[in-house]
Amino acid sequence: MSLDINKNSAIVVGAGVSGLAMGIRLAKKGYSVQIWEQNSFVGGKLSEHWEQGYRFDAGPSLFTLPELLEELLELAGHSDLMPELIRLDPVCRYFWNDGTRFDAPANPESFAEQAAKTFQVHKNAVRQQLSRSNEIYGISAPVFLYRSMHRLSTYLNTDFLKGMLKIHRLDVLKTLHAVHRSRLKNPKLVQLFDRYATYNGSNPYKAPATLQAIPSLEYFKGAWLPKEGMIAITKALEQSAIRLGVKIELNRSATAIHHNQGKANAAEWSGGTERAGIVVSAIDVQRFYPLLNPALELPERIKAAERSTSALVFNWGMSAQFPELDVHNIFFADDYQAEFKALSIPGNGITPDPTIYLFISSKRIPGDAPQQSENWFTMVNAPGIGTLTQEQIDQARERIRQKLSRILGKDVLEHVQAEWILQPADIARRTGSPDGALYGPSSNSTWSAFNRHANESASINGLYFTGGSVHPGGGIPLCLLSAKIACSQIPSAS
Repeated sequence: MSLDINKNSAIVVGAGVSGLAMGIRLAKKGYSVQIWEQNSFVGGKLSEHWEQGYRFDAGPSLFTLPELLEELLELAGHSDLMPELIRLDPVCRYFWNDGTRFDAPANPESFAEQAAKTFQVHKNAVRQQLSRSNEIYGISAPVFLYRSMHRLSTYLNTDFLKGMLKIHRLDVLKTLHAVHRSRLKNPKLVQLFDRYATYNGSNPYKAPATLQAIPSLEYFKGAWLPKEGMIAITKALEQSAIRLGVKIELNRSATAIHHNQGKANAAEWSGGTERAGIVVSAIDVQRFYPLLNPALELPERIKAAERSTSALVFNWGMSAQFPELDVHNIFFADDYQAEFKALSIPGNGITPDPTIYLFISSKRIPGDAPQQSENWFTMVNAPGIGTLTQEQIDQARERIRQKLSRILGKDVLEHVQAEWILQPADIARRTGSPDGALYGPSSNSTWSAFNRHANESASINGLYFTGGSVHPGGGIPLCLLSAKIACSQIPSAS
């Protein structure tokens, strides 16, 4: 293949959050950018679906670290596109089978006070746990999130060296659950803090205690909902990219990525071949590597990494309103550990007593449902391995109905006017994530942060990686950071 290419051109494969962010950053560096997207819509996991007058955010439902999006739009010169945000308080409403309920205040001090009353623990224990969460975020974020873990300069950086001096504070050799159990005592409060492992599809009984940092984002920095729904984030990124001249090609799947003499030089699709000086994978690395021509073997540590959990989601248009519910609601299982054990077994369905996450954006965005109605995004964790059978889906639906009806005191399925179901196979098809794993690799080991795929190819010049399956991980903030890290390694167009 001829190498007479425009070295200032770039092709990004995938128009999810990281792909769109990468397109914006490359355009600002002077590149002529195309983004190829296999779907008829942009956003990847951060998309939406309408069903009989009900709108559902089809992926992430919580927005943290909005300053990362604000920074990107400011860089693009498009601050006017920044979505208007609602700060949530309470952050989440929690329910247990025995009738216990807890509203999690957004203010750390109020959280400690209310938790002490509800769970019969000392307020200082809760306050100290939240403070520890904030401390661990302050130590770990500059080390593990904001820089490449695959460049020597990171390990010589002052932030990294300072972090290493405090590494004993990160509890890296303990599990998240073990730390919570030793400090918080009350099983329900432990369970509440353990659930933060699920924010990146991990198991609190296996994941390192460094994940204690996650609650800090909600209680010290804020939990947010865009006034026009989570889809507003995707729309802002898309509009910014278009303003900068980025070409977004929908319904275009890459079929091969060509490289020659150690240099990426073209991407192929069913309609032809486009040459480029830069190629970026913004899809799952396990899907991307088979596209490389000549073939390049996926690193063994990436291939062997445990995948994150998937989900079974019943999007229900409800013909009634439920004042006892808020935007974010959790209905916990009695035996949390058994639930996570079951998630690791191939072919397993949903456990008899599943933990249910219920997101209702219409609580703050009335237009997301007809009057006197609500839009329920009803999700349970599912194994990120294979496909659920129709029998398993029906069984899960009945178990969810029984649990919610018992706790809420009314038969919830009597009010379902519209239904749209997503199971792991659907998530895999829509997002390209193998087995429907929501976050790519899990964080179920001490060295997960170091084992994620790099943002730059070590063997092919001009080939870069971004998105939830690579460093620093999944979720909106980390995908934005992934694009920032990857693009920092690319020189400006000449």
